[in-house]
Amino acid sequence: MTHEPAPTHEPETLRIAGRDVPVVTATTVVVGTGSAGFCAADRLWELGHDDVVMVADKVNAGSSRNAGSDKQTYYKLTLSGGDGDSVREMAQTLYAGGAMDGDNALAEAALSARGFLRLCDLGVPFPQNRYGEFIGYKTDHDPRRRATSVGPYTSRSMVEQLEKKVHRNGTRIFDECRVVEVLTRPGADGGREVAGLLVLRTDVHVDPDDPTASPFLLFRCANLVYATGGPAGMYATRVFPNGQWGASGAAYRAGVHGKNLTEWQFGLASTKPRWNVSGTYMQVVPRFVSTDADGGDEREFLTEAIPDYGRLMSLVFLKGYQWPFDIRKAVDGSSLIDLLVYRETVLRGRRVFLDFRRNPVRDEFDPSALSPEAYAYLERAGVLFGTPIERLRRMNEPAYQFYLGKNPYVDLEQEMLEVDVCAQHNNGGLLVDAWWQSNVTGFFPVGEAGGAHGVYRPGGAALNSGQVGATRAAQFIAAHRGPSTVPPGEAFDAAAAAAVAG
Repeated sequence: MTHEPAPTHEPETLRIAGRDVPVVTATTVVVGTGSAGFCAADRLWELGHDDVVMVADKVNAGSSRNAGSDKQTYYKLTLSGGDGDSVREMAQTLYAGGAMDGDNALAEAALSARGFLRLCDLGVPFPQNRYGEFIGYKTDHDPRRRATSVGPYTSRSMVEQLEKKVHRNGTRIFDECRVVEVLTRPGADGGREVAGLLVLRTDVHVDPDDPTASPFLLFRCANLVYATGGPAGMYATRVFPNGQWGASGAAYRAGVHGKNLTEWQFGLASTKPRWNVSGTYMQVVPRFVSTDADGGDEREFLTEAIPDYGRLMSLVFLKGYQWPFDIRKAVDGSSLIDLLVYRETVLRGRRVFLDFRRNPVRDEFDPSALSPEAYAYLERAGVLFGTPIERLRRMNEPAYQFYLGKNPYVDLEQEMLEVDVCAQHNNGGLLVDAWWQSNVTGFFPVGEAGGAHGVYRPGGAALNSGQVGATRAAQFIAAHRGPSTVPPGEAFDAAAAAAVAG
């Protein structure tokens, strides 16, 4: 499958600040080619709004394609069994997480089944029983069994199927275009409205001897669906994949307001390669080891603060589905482990590893010391024996194979896995209303870029939020924001000139 590269010329070229800048005109530009961006482009096309183009820094980069943990779970209304559920109850669950507006919570609940079933129809293989029920399981902060998954690459499967549909629609995709500036002009209501987008074409090499040549590409548009992901470049220690940086800064410069920006989600992740070590990686109770900078002076540091053998193992087990750092679990709960890892890496300057080759504290695994919850879980899985790697391969062979297929690869049977407490998801972001439109008219932040996520959101709620936000934005644009485009004029030209010159 190929993508259209950023063009070397367009039918229209503007002379801006002495340079010839090609211009693409469309009613709507979707920025970002993750699951939220492709959903928005497809929904617009389905609603008859086909004057849309997509822009990507790198089509194959980003969290939707290359991240795990929360991206492997999809949270939706219950669609199986005899358990009662309702839109109102799911909305209440989302709202109760804090920093979540009620209108967004209600919309995410109301459209969750629609977004989920659309993905199923496109070919995402969510599990069903023989009668067609989409069976679910309980995730964190979830009172029901609303979660489902197709494995560690749920969001990647979503992206692949949505991308195929967008290509069938014939929507143009401009790859290797990095956002430089969001252009606005005075709006009818006294505020600002979208006028266009300036990008830098990273695949174009400009002749330095040609004073008129330009590496820029200018989009003239009335709407921007901003699906650029979270501001991943803010943190050095992060699990966001290489190649994702976010583009929220351009939105803030254009006057888009932020919301709950301090609400970040952190958790334990391997650093080489970057991947969240949630779920089975913790439930098999690996050994936590720290070393000096050169890999010497090996210590099992958790015992300093958790001397009780059974409590230590039980807290490690709980990190499997209490993976995000939670201040409420920091003293007597599983998030104490995150704090101890932070102390080793940041305060003591040491390195931390997971060792699946040996049991923690004692050579022999003693399951009788586990909490009743942990014991019952591992008993049902048939793994009350052996070493962590033996338990892992018995419970979840793909989790072991995953690291063998990454670059750099790690064989958990032979070597330790380096980990740290990493930034994983921004639960705040750019301001959105009930239709995922910001305070700037025509600007719609969707997916992680939008600030519609609650602090204690259920695991997998982010994937649902991206599909719902994209759908709501497309509905509003199709009904109220087309087919007019921004005409050439002094305001547009002046904004574009300032951006290019700057």
